Amino acid sequence: MTRLDPTLGGATQPHAIVIGAGLGGLAGAMRLGAKGYRVTVIDRLDEPGGRGSSITQNGHRFDLGPTIVTVPQTFEDLWAACGRNFRDDVDLRALDPFYEIRWPDGSKFVMSGDEDAVEEQVRQLSPGDVKGYRKFLVDSEERYWFGFEDLGRRPMHKLWDLVKVLPRFGMLRADRSVYQHAKRRFKDPRLQMAFSFHPLFIGGDPLHVTSMYILVSHLEKEFGVHYAMGGVQEIARQMVNVIEDQGGLMRMNSTVDEILIKDGAAAGVRLETGEIMRADIVVSNADAGFTYRHLLRNHPKKRWTDRKLDKTRLSMGLFVWYFGTKGTKGKWADVGHHTIVNGPRYQGLLKDIFMHEHLADDFSLYVHRPSVTDPTVAPDGDDTFYVLSPVPHIGGEFPVNWDVVKDSYRQKVAKVVNDMMPGFEDHISAEMMFTPEDFESRYLSPAGAGFSIEPRILQSAWFRPHNVSEEAKGLYLVGAGTHPGAGVPGVVSAAEVLGKLIPDVTRVPAE
Repeated sequence: MTRLDPTLGGATQPHAIVIGAGLGGLAGAMRLGAKGYRVTVIDRLDEPGGRGSSITQNGHRFDLGPTIVTVPQTFEDLWAACGRNFRDDVDLRALDPFYEIRWPDGSKFVMSGDEDAVEEQVRQLSPGDVKGYRKFLVDSEERYWFGFEDLGRRPMHKLWDLVKVLPRFGMLRADRSVYQHAKRRFKDPRLQMAFSFHPLFIGGDPLHVTSMYILVSHLEKEFGVHYAMGGVQEIARQMVNVIEDQGGLMRMNSTVDEILIKDGAAAGVRLETGEIMRADIVVSNADAGFTYRHLLRNHPKKRWTDRKLDKTRLSMGLFVWYFGTKGTKGKWADVGHHTIVNGPRYQGLLKDIFMHEHLADDFSLYVHRPSVTDPTVAPDGDDTFYVLSPVPHIGGEFPVNWDVVKDSYRQKVAKVVNDMMPGFEDHISAEMMFTPEDFESRYLSPAGAGFSIEPRILQSAWFRPHNVSEEAKGLYLVGAGTHPGAGVPGVVSAAEVLGKLIPDVTRVPAE
């Protein structure tokens, strides 16, 4: 282990500052605390969790971002590294079914952990696709072991790391998109959608994101889909408890304005108030683009220059309508915890969102109804929902003024939701909306992108911003915009990679 100067930062332990209390930042802070660092986490919001935080209105708790946990062992490993048991702190419930997909023609597909039942649904929709479904599961597992368990859990900041895996990328045809791969296995357009839409939950275009991401189908089948009682916000709060038990400090309602560099190394941060905090290492959980463009604005960059960032493709934006309904518990019994409602187009809509950057009149929706599982999200007898629509991010060729269009867009969304929940608007007792402009202002997400950098093949692994920055010694990155990528398993895995890059503290008695 590397011997670190115990006097730096004015304490007997080296000081690590983590910028941002998103799940990646909190997981990174836990890893550093377990290594013996004195950790300070700084975040501009009043609640931990970043995109995984929540807002409560009229008794309805709205979980703002991620809603599911697909790989529980990432959290279990994180807690174990801190000498704790995740299951003692978080009540994680396996959902069955996982979700339901609906199409305009009235057909449905229920995804669950029952492989035979899923295969039977494939047979009912398209008998000729059963063989392709079986092959797809094999394909998915192959990519899981390589893409998630191998690449996703180790550093990828050296070019040699990439060169070594290129033959395997070629064998698995990573050059094909998720949609192209699904189209090779399924003839029915509905099944092509059902087994290719998953990249949307990490900000990727299924028509262009590498087929490595079909591994998500294996994650679901093998480990299930889970919900944390109290929401993802509760996971974040329990992470804070671990950090504070380790002696770490949370600084909420505080905004970092700049990362300080001295002699080519990160030396601390300056807050917007002008306060300077010294540190031996700095970990940024802020968006990678924001980190390099703003937090390092006074430091010359070697790789992540403004010009390079301008050429980087960002994920799509999100329109999210959060609402609570009064006296509806048990109403609309066929609407479960997770429902995906498809619009009339799939490929065309994706092209409008990602390529044309045009706000289309039609859309597909993700409807989240956590009150089916968790009674704490709403007052007794009531329901809590959020409805999400993927939309272009800010600043495209056809920019959207959300202040002008959000109410009319809400009305269009409401019309579709009313088809599945007739009369729901008569029961609304609380509501709010988030648009890409809110993502930009609340999370400092460039262009209001919902998931930072899009995970295309040339923006993944080594091509993505590295967990160890080449711009300054002692500067590290975690979160959606760095390796391995967005999504709850991705950002928690980024902290695992961080733990492999930063040495444990060798404690030296203070003189």
